[in-house]
Amino acid sequence: MSSLEWSILRGESPSSEAGPSNSQELASQLVEADFKAILTSTEAKSILSKQNLLEGLSVSSTSTTQSEDSSLTRLIVSIALLHSFVQANWTGPNLTFTPLDILPSTTSTNDDLNAVALPLLTLQGEPAYHLASQPVLFLLARRLFLSLSSSSLPTLPLWSLRLHLVHLSLLDEPVPLPESDLSAVQSLLDDPAVSSDQDLKATIELEIGLYHHALGQDKQANQSFLAAAKASELEFELTGALGKRTKFQVALLSQLVLLAESRKREGDEETAQNGQEGEQKKEEDTANLPESIALNDDTLLEETEFTKVSSSSSAESSTSKLSHLDPSNQPPLHPLDQALLLSLCLSQHNNSPSSGLTANQMMPFLARVISHPRNWSIHTTGLLLRSRLESSRSRTVERSTLQLLALIEQMPTSDSSTKERLRYFHQLPLPSKWEMERELAKRYLTIGVVRSALEIFDKLEMWEDSVACLQRLDKEEEAIKIVKDLLEGRKVEADILTSLKKETLSEKRKNTLTKERKAKLYCLLGDLALSSEESIKDPSGAKKMAIEYYEKAWEVSENTSSRSMRSLGTIYVGSNDYEQAIKCLSNSLQINPLYARAWFTLGVCYVKLERWAEAKDAFRRQVGVEEDDAEGWNNLAAVYLRLGEEGLKEGEAPPPVSFENKHLAWRALRQGLRFAYANWRMWQNYMIVSIDVGELSEAARAMTRVVEELATKDPILAVDPDVLDKLVDSVTRDDYGLLKEGKVVPKTSNEGFGLLPIVERLFDVTILPRISDSPRIWKTHARLQRWKEDWVGALEDYLKAYRCSIVFDESVERDLSKWKEAVNEIELLVATMSQLGPRAKQQEEESGEKKKKGDWKFQARGIVRTFMGRTREAFEDQADWERLQELLDDLKRSD
Repeated sequence: MSSLEWSILRGESPSSEAGPSNSQELASQLVEADFKAILTSTEAKSILSKQNLLEGLSVSSTSTTQSEDSSLTRLIVSIALLHSFVQANWTGPNLTFTPLDILPSTTSTNDDLNAVALPLLTLQGEPAYHLASQPVLFLLARRLFLSLSSSSLPTLPLWSLRLHLVHLSLLDEPVPLPESDLSAVQSLLDDPAVSSDQDLKATIELEIGLYHHALGQDKQANQSFLAAAKASELEFELTGALGKRTKFQVALLSQLVLLAESRKREGDEETAQNGQEGEQKKEEDTANLPESIALNDDTLLEETEFTKVSSSSSAESSTSKLSHLDPSNQPPLHPLDQALLLSLCLSQHNNSPSSGLTANQMMPFLARVISHPRNWSIHTTGLLLRSRLESSRSRTVERSTLQLLALIEQMPTSDSSTKERLRYFHQLPLPSKWEMERELAKRYLTIGVVRSALEIFDKLEMWEDSVACLQRLDKEEEAIKIVKDLLEGRKVEADILTSLKKETLSEKRKNTLTKERKAKLYCLLGDLALSSEESIKDPSGAKKMAIEYYEKAWEVSENTSSRSMRSLGTIYVGSNDYEQAIKCLSNSLQINPLYARAWFTLGVCYVKLERWAEAKDAFRRQVGVEEDDAEGWNNLAAVYLRLGEEGLKEGEAPPPVSFENKHLAWRALRQGLRFAYANWRMWQNYMIVSIDVGELSEAARAMTRVVEELATKDPILAVDPDVLDKLVDSVTRDDYGLLKEGKVVPKTSNEGFGLLPIVERLFDVTILPRISDSPRIWKTHARLQRWKEDWVGALEDYLKAYRCSIVFDESVERDLSKWKEAVNEIELLVATMSQLGPRAKQQEEESGEKKKKGDWKFQARGIVRTFMGRTREAFEDQADWERLQELLDDLKRSD
C-alpha cells in the first residue's frame, strides 16, 4: 500500500505488487488522468456520501457513519477531485462530467451546488474568486483531505501543500499554511523513500519554494529552488559566449547564455539508442505543444545566434564543468530540471540581484527551456514568463501581447492529453485561466488600450480593476454607480444570475452576495471616496464618508474583513489618531498577518506614542514578512536604541542604552544595508552604532560609503570628525615601536595594528582624494602620521591644515575675534613646526631624499610675516600684535 502511495506521488503507473487490486486500478486511472472513471466508481460514491463531506450542500446522504474505505482509496478520490478542479481552471481541456454525475441523488442543479460551495472556500476573511469553474469539486477535495491522517498516509503533507497552493490561487491575498503543516512537508525530505529518490526530493524542495514565492518570501523561495537543483544534480552556469543578437550585426559580441545539463537518468541510454524513432516521437510531441509566436522584428533576431565552438578547445581553456557544452547546440533538459530553471526566474528584483535574477539574466534561462519543449505545461509557463519579460520593451511588446493571447486561447483545446498537462503542474507557477486573462487586460493597460482592458475586467467581474479603468477614463461617477448597483441588487453578477434563474427580487440578489464579497465592495466605495474629485474640494467630508464605508465593510463581514481594518487604520494614522489606528491595524493583522506595510504602519504608531517594546515587536514582524525592506530594518534599529524609555517624565534623562540593545540595533542596520546600499543616512547610523559596539572596522567601511555618496553633494556632512578621531585614537593606542620590530601579529581588525591598514585606506583612497579643504581632517591624519613616526608627512599635513584654516578667510582682516583666532592658529602651527621640523629634516637626510620643503624656520618666518603684513593696518594697535612680533623675533634668534 505504501509503495502504491509513492507511485501516485511520482506520477508512475503502479506495479502489480503495489497494493490491493481495487486501489491499484484507481491509482492507474489517476495516473492516466481518467478522473471521471474514478469519481463515478462505487468506491468514490461511497466516500462522497459521507455526511461531513456534504455538509452545507443540498445533497442526499446514504450514510451517516464512516465506512471501511481504505485511507489510500480516499486519498486517490481526493486527488482526483483536486486535479479535476485544476483541469477545469488551469490546464484544460474542459471536463467531460459535472458534479451532478459524481454526487449522490440531489434535487439541486450544478449551479446551485457551486453557488453554495463558493462561500465555504473563504479563508481567513479572503473570499474565493466567484467565477472559478466547479468550485464544489475543490470544496469536496479539501474536506476529504482534511479528514485524512498523515500517520497512515506519509505523502499526505505534500498533497496538503499542493491543495493549499491551489487554494491561494483563488484568493485575492495570500494566507499562510500552519507552521506544523509546513514542517510536516519539510520532514518528508528525511523519509527513506524520498532521500533515495533524487527527483522526488527535488520535487518537494521545488514545491516548498513555490509556496514561499506565493507568500512573497523570495529569499526562502530561492534557497529552496537552489536546494532542489542540488538534489536533482542539475548543473547550470550563466556565462558569456560570442554571438549575434541583431540581423545587421557584423562583429561578434559576448552574449549572456545559460549552459545547463541534466544528470543521466535510468532509461536515457535506451532512449538515445532508439535514434530515429525517438526523434519522430519528439516531433509529434512538439506538434501538440503551444506555439511560440515569431518575433518578426526588422532588427532583432528570433533568438541569439552563438558561434559554434570546439568542445575540446573550450574544455582546455576553462575550469567549468560545463565547458564541453556548445552554446548553439545544447542537449535537451529533463522536464523537472526545466521546471527548476523556470522557478529560478520568479524571484527577480532588478535593484537587488542578490535576491534573485535581474530581467536581463532571466532571458537566457527562459531561452534554454523554450528551445527544447518537452511538456505542455512547462512550455506554456516558459512562454508566459518570456511574455512578461518582453512586455517592457518596445520591440518585443507586440509579440508579448500576442503570445499571451495565444496561450489563453489554447487552454480549452484538446491538442494534448490531460495527463501530460497535469504531469508537472504542481512544480510550476502556472496561473489560472482568469489570472491569465487579467494579465492580458493589464498588458492592454500598459499600451494604453484602456477600453479593451475594461471589457476583459467586466467579463471577469473583477470590479476593482474595472473601477481603476473607469477612473483612468475620468468616469468616477460610473464606477461608483457600478459598485452601488452590485450592492443594492440592481446589477447582477453571472454566478448570482445563474443561481437565481428567473428570480427578480432585489433582496434575494443582495443576499446571494457573500458577506466577504459585500465587504470588498464597501471597501471599494471607501477607496473611491478618498480618490474622487470631491475629496479635493472637501477632504474632511470625503474622509468621513470613507470611514463609514470601511466600518460598514467590517460590519457586514462579521469582523473578518482584514482590508477594511487596514484602510481604516491608514486613515486614522493620517489624522494622527494613533490609538484608534493601532486598534484597527491590530484587528487586521490578527486576521491575516502577511501584510508587511500594515506591520510597518503599526510600528510607526507605537513609535509616535513612545511605546518602544510594542514598536520593536511590530517592526520585527514586518521585516520577517518583507525581509528586503531597508526602512523597516532602520526603524527596528532606532527602536532598539530607545528601549527602556517608556514612562519617562518630561525633562527626565533617559537611561543608558544597554550594550545588548546597541548590538541588536547594529545587526538590524547591517541587515537593512544589504537592501539599501546607496542610503547614506543608514550608513551614517550604522557608522555611529558601530563605534558604540566596538566594530571599528565596520565604522570605517560605513564612513567610506558615506563619503562616496556625499563628497560631491555635501562635503561637510560627508565626514564625521568625531568618528574619525576615535578611529585614529584606537590605532594609536598601540606601541608603534613594536610594529617596526616585527614582534606583533594583529589579532583583530577592530583596534591597533589590525585597524591600521583599514584607516590608512580610508584616508588615502576615500577621504583625502575627495575632501581636501578640512583643517580637522588634515590634523587627524597628521596625528596618525606622527604615531607612525612619519615626521615629513605629519609636517606636510599640518601645513595643509593651516592653508585651509581661518587664517586664509578674507574676513580675518576685518573681524577682531577671527583675527585673534587666527593668531592662536599660527602660534600653534609654529610650535608644532618647532617640534616636527628637526625630526623631519633628519628623516629626509637619513632617507637620502633632497629637501622638499626647505628649512622649517624659514617657512615659519614666512608664515608669520605674511600674516602680519595682511593685518597690520587693521590690528597693529591690538595687544595681541605683540605676540606675533615676539614669535617672529624668536624665530629670527633661533637661526
